[in-house]
Amino acid sequence: MAVKKYGTPLVRWIGSFLLFLLLFMTLYRFLFFFYYQPPNRPFTGSAFLLGLRYDARVLSVLGLVMLMLSCIPVLNPFKNLRIRIFWKILLSMIFLALLIFYATDFYYFDYLHARLNASVVNFLQDAAISFNMMWETYPIIKIILAFIILLAGFVWLLNRWFKKIDTSQTVTLGKRSKWVLYTSMVLVFAILIFGRLGQYPLRWSDAYSLGDDFKAATALNPVQSFFSTLQFKNSGYQRSAVKKDFPLMARYYGLPLTDSATLNFSRTVHFADTLINKPNVVLVICESFSAYKSSMFGNGLNPTPFFNSLCNNGVFFERCFVPAFGTAKGVWAVITGVPDVEQTKTASRNPAMVDQHTIINDFKGYDKNYFIGGSTSWANIRGLLTNNINGLRIYEQDDFNSSKVDVWGVSDKNLFLGTNKILAEKKIPFFSIIQTADNHRPYTIPQEDLDEFKKVNYPDDTLKKYGFDDNGQLNAFRYSDFCFQKFMEAAAKEKYFKHTIFVFVGDHGLRGNDAGEMFPRAFSKQGILAQHVPLLFYAPALLKPQRIKEVCSQLDILPSIAALAKISYTNTAMGIDLFDTSRKQPRLAFIADPNKNNESVVSDRYYFTHDFKTGTEDFVSVVDNTIPQNDSAKNYMRNMSRAFFETAQYLLLNNKKKP
Repeated sequence: MAVKKYGTPLVRWIGSFLLFLLLFMTLYRFLFFFYYQPPNRPFTGSAFLLGLRYDARVLSVLGLVMLMLSCIPVLNPFKNLRIRIFWKILLSMIFLALLIFYATDFYYFDYLHARLNASVVNFLQDAAISFNMMWETYPIIKIILAFIILLAGFVWLLNRWFKKIDTSQTVTLGKRSKWVLYTSMVLVFAILIFGRLGQYPLRWSDAYSLGDDFKAATALNPVQSFFSTLQFKNSGYQRSAVKKDFPLMARYYGLPLTDSATLNFSRTVHFADTLINKPNVVLVICESFSAYKSSMFGNGLNPTPFFNSLCNNGVFFERCFVPAFGTAKGVWAVITGVPDVEQTKTASRNPAMVDQHTIINDFKGYDKNYFIGGSTSWANIRGLLTNNINGLRIYEQDDFNSSKVDVWGVSDKNLFLGTNKILAEKKIPFFSIIQTADNHRPYTIPQEDLDEFKKVNYPDDTLKKYGFDDNGQLNAFRYSDFCFQKFMEAAAKEKYFKHTIFVFVGDHGLRGNDAGEMFPRAFSKQGILAQHVPLLFYAPALLKPQRIKEVCSQLDILPSIAALAKISYTNTAMGIDLFDTSRKQPRLAFIADPNKNNESVVSDRYYFTHDFKTGTEDFVSVVDNTIPQNDSAKNYMRNMSRAFFETAQYLLLNNKKKP
């Protein structure tokens, strides 16, 4: 006697297929874990639960497509029996594709100790060599036989599903009930595809929040990893070019030329452990903190009077440049010391680049924190932070007792004041990073601050003269200064203040405006206003006020902080210590702008840029409006620009953190 089933044959058929694939994926995850399990590594339930969410995401995409196609009567296998042969072929091909994905993933990890990603496509460039390597290394015949057996078994299951559904009695649903059922399925699929209840979807980088590379590898789904990295399949470097330019880099960074064989950029700096109490560090990454819009460079609207007063009492670097435009690229440069020269998106979005060494880990015994008013899920920054900074605690929107003001979370003022309360309770030295956001569209000024913070209103011609698009942008810039003041005034009342190195740097500048007479024409014409940001080291108990005109970069921040704190560190990237008085080589700042397809170098006097597409070059003065006539400087900067770019491409994939 047939048992009555609820739902519709279509729903039961799709559900059976998806549950089978979910079982297949789960069994593979167990196989992967126990086969590649490091010694003494216990079972990790958190990785399996996260992996289940990744699997459900992939399967929900497949289920949604099946449901949408089957809603067309001619493609519904229970309304048009002739179409079943199409579905059998299609689903068999999908299952075969999954077998290929998972088998490739298994042996890809065996070969490269990384989950499957789109770089595997590059092996097709030498298909014959790659195939011969596989033939000589792996049991290809056995794998093919296993595919045939598994595929035959799957076809048998397909036929059984159809037969079982056809012979069972199903409670008939009316049109309204079917509509509710199908709509509910679509909503469930949509939720599973998004992956979480929140502002940002589930991303591959969430696997790295598990704090362990093998846990992350266990959780990841090879299908998602492959398609997430497809746009990065051409990311890479030319080892011969890196090796050719190594002597230039060796001279600039003080490396032994003998390291050219291994392309070793590591250099260790030792300090005698003479400080009884190690200083705290507060590093503030300031959203869109463009140099020419600030008071420190004579902007006539005086938007940042408080920060200007800080600069007058700290070590202020006038000529700091970011290596790439964009918040994610700025955070990447500060944390890793490697320029993000990715042309498609950002390095933080590339799973192949998530493993990065950072000097922050040399701050042994420090409590490490990252504070942001919103979420670190944007641009997969969470993966960069949690995977590479040991013992990091991230504080996000929900950790602050303040209401959300816009898409970026709590206001910068409440972010700063909430951070100050947390830091005041620290019992050991801390290294804390604060990332602001309010100096960004939609330029929200919280209602609670309008009694104290007074907006200004200038005519358009005045705004344009001093580099602002509108009064909203100006007031947001002024509000940042207001927030800096509230933070420093609150911090000054706490015990930690006198023993803390405060560092403020812009994540990037702003493009599209004219700086007028505030800077030489090259800043506006060449677009380097987008990379020019303030950099301030403020620690009155440790540093005498100084205004430094030498060029520098975001890449130099961590080595400089470590030097000030007398922390011995190993630098494997491209930053230098800005306080090193023994340095002989003149400093340079490298810039790679994917939006303009160029590589550039800024020195104390000149700016050189090379356009990748057209091959054109520009060589201009950054101190005045004269035309430079210095061929030796131009040649040197051309060579260094190329060397920086090639080295950056190499380090993005080879600046691995210590095991």
